[in-house]
Amino acid sequence: MKTLGLLGGMSWESTQTYYRLVNEGVRSRLGGLHSAELVLYSVDFEPIERLQRAGRWDEAGTALARAARGLEAAGAEGLVLCTNTMHKVAPAIEAAIGIPLLHIADATGTAVASDGHATVGLLGTRFTMAEDFYRGRLTERFGLEVLVPDEPDRDTIDRVIFDELCLGRVLESSRERYRGILHALADRGAQGIILGCTEISLLVGAEDSLVPLYDTTALHAAAAVEWALADR
Repeated sequence: MKTLGLLGGMSWESTQTYYRLVNEGVRSRLGGLHSAELVLYSVDFEPIERLQRAGRWDEAGTALARAARGLEAAGAEGLVLCTNTMHKVAPAIEAAIGIPLLHIADATGTAVASDGHATVGLLGTRFTMAEDFYRGRLTERFGLEVLVPDEPDRDTIDRVIFDELCLGRVLESSRERYRGILHALADRGAQGIILGCTEISLLVGAEDSLVPLYDTTALHAAAAVEWALADR
């Protein structure tokens, strides 16, 4: 089994889900008392979030690259960045380390494409929905047409992520708003919808959508398990 490095804390609410899913995946595959070989670096999210809001992505990339080097030095053989949004700085992280970064969009795109879907909706932080680092990778590598909500709905999605879900608050009123957004994307032609923020699955699930949902946290964790156990 190869050792995985989890670079998390963005937020820790979803990082703990990664830890559970990776360990459950290894136990399911190997049985008995097996668990994953992991090293975890959990950053303080507050300064990272400030850099996001200020558009200081180079500084954020430098901070995460430093953490990634620490994971590599601690014995990680592959890196899992436990967040969608901060894959915006994936190139800076990859340039700083000598181990592979298991990209979350690749795990997601593989799952969507294998189901035969060509058009998907995308929910996430405003950065993930509006910018090309994530949508572009899905289009270029997997040929997907990616739909995003309109501007007012993007504001709602982003606010709920940062003001509620990252703080462990799960509100029924927000679940209802998200259901409406999911339904609107399906009405526009989305054959499936990507939950492109690792906290969103804390709020909505398959029962809330008219079309299949792709939980990026679960898909990323499953891909990490497959990578760690390859060649066994």
